[in-house]
This record gives sequence, structure tokens and C-alpha cells, in this order.
Amino acid sequence: MFNMRHPFPVILFILFLLFIETSYGQCSMCRAVLESEEGQETAKGINKGILYLMAIPYLLVGVVGWKVFQILKK
Repeated sequence: MFNMRHPFPVILFILFLLFIETSYGQCSMCRAVLESEEGQETAKGINKGILYLMAIPYLLVGVVGWKVFQILKK
């Protein structure tokens, strides 16, 4: 299934998955407003939105790169 001659991408992907909880990021203004909220539900939603917006370009570039690699390999 996987070509284990180059395990670095697989290991890197697993590390990203392990540390996703600590990778939340916000601008200082958003952080100040959201930390003042009582339940922190809005802050959790904003953090998940930031991660979603951050991940989509990397996934698209990865899929396109994989397809180009497959085409050039033939």
C-alpha cells in the first residue's frame, strides 16, 4: 500500500496529526475578545475555522502535486 523507501512524509503527517491540538492561532485582537467570553464556545469555533482555512491550500497543493507526479511517472 505505501512505499516505505521514503517514510519521512508518512512520519511528518502523523506528527502533524498528533500536534494539531496545540496549533491553534489567532490574532491578538481576536484572542482578547474571545478570551473574555464565558463558555469559550465561540473561541473553539474560531480556532477550528482557522485550522480548516489553513489546511485546505496544503491539501489542494498535495493532491495536484500527486497527480502531476503520477502523470510524469508514466
